[in-house]
Amino acid sequence: MNPQAALQPILHHLDSTREAREAAYRWFHQHPELSMQEVQTTQRIMQELETAGISFTQLSETGVVATIENGPGPVVAMRADIDALPVRESSGKEYASTATQVDKTSGTEYPVAHACGHDVHLISLLGALDAFHAHRDAWSGTLVGVFQPGEETASGARAMVEAGITEAIPRPDVYLGQHVLSSLPGGAVGTQAGPVLSQAFSAKVTVHGSGSHGSMPEKGVDPVLLASTIVTRLHHVVSREIAAAETAVLTVGAINAGFKSNIIPDSATLLINTRAYSQEVSDHLKEAIERIVRAECLAARSPREPEFEYYDVYPLTDNDEATTEQVRAAFEAHFGEVANLGRVPASEDFSVIPDALGTSYSYWGLGGFASYPDAPGNHSPEFAPDLQPTLDRGAEAMIVAAGAWLARS
Repeated sequence: MNPQAALQPILHHLDSTREAREAAYRWFHQHPELSMQEVQTTQRIMQELETAGISFTQLSETGVVATIENGPGPVVAMRADIDALPVRESSGKEYASTATQVDKTSGTEYPVAHACGHDVHLISLLGALDAFHAHRDAWSGTLVGVFQPGEETASGARAMVEAGITEAIPRPDVYLGQHVLSSLPGGAVGTQAGPVLSQAFSAKVTVHGSGSHGSMPEKGVDPVLLASTIVTRLHHVVSREIAAAETAVLTVGAINAGFKSNIIPDSATLLINTRAYSQEVSDHLKEAIERIVRAECLAARSPREPEFEYYDVYPLTDNDEATTEQVRAAFEAHFGEVANLGRVPASEDFSVIPDALGTSYSYWGLGGFASYPDAPGNHSPEFAPDLQPTLDRGAEAMIVAAGAWLARS
């Protein structure tokens, strides 16, 4: 029996669970939670796993790993992120989120929505695990489901590593994941070997001046002017320091300084974000930021050294060639045409866990909108993928990809 034929009972199982999966998806969509605060989400995931009879372990405060052992064979891990965003949903869906949540770090209450599609990911993984568990005669090996918190803050995967995921699960032969996107046709899957999601980091840079009356600038050092010259100089880095064959983005998203028009403040803060597809380019961007900031501070007679705080640090997602070709071949056998994902400038912490495990990985995209290419992008208040065929296709993709290793031949 070929793998595709062996997978048919598992895939057909999705027909009998469609209504339940759609109902669960609506619940998750209406109950989004901020990164590392996914308490209700985690409880519902564990409830669904328990109902299906699948063994699981809570790992870190809001992470969950589920394990199905089914005889000798490969170990396949599949990941879904579970957190939501501080966004007020305006999708117009009848099940749109109206939730709010107080951020435990800042104390600020935010509207919250699954404006990135992580609810699609977790429902897809739950559906795939349930289907594999219900048809154990069709496959052999071990299947691990990783429900990861905190992707949006680049903290969840590292939290699961720190909580001991490398000891909590058998070492996988392969680690798989997907993301619903508006950049692919609705219902399509797309992948490619090599870099697919960019490396990224953000920096909070504080520069210091000397306060003075706005009418007497000569008596102070103006940090607003200093910050402005830094911004101008930083935007030369990509065009004049990065090779044309490389790809990089450097954005200054915010400048904060002062409170009144006639007062020169004593400091200014810049928030900077970068993207790159190689460690070398990312390192160059970081070096350039510090070099330029320090030089401009010296030129402006800044009375104190600038301060640099780095956060939201995301690794490169670099699909293993052999693993990705095996996934692509399985997709082509099942779906027919497979799209070329291309390099997506967004960033993910997906690769943190397989890197810690020493495991090869593959990550693909899932088209979520029939209105492609005019659909709203991820993180838009209007982002809410079509219910179907997205939910079925997401679960199918996970089953087919995992089945490339696990299906009985």
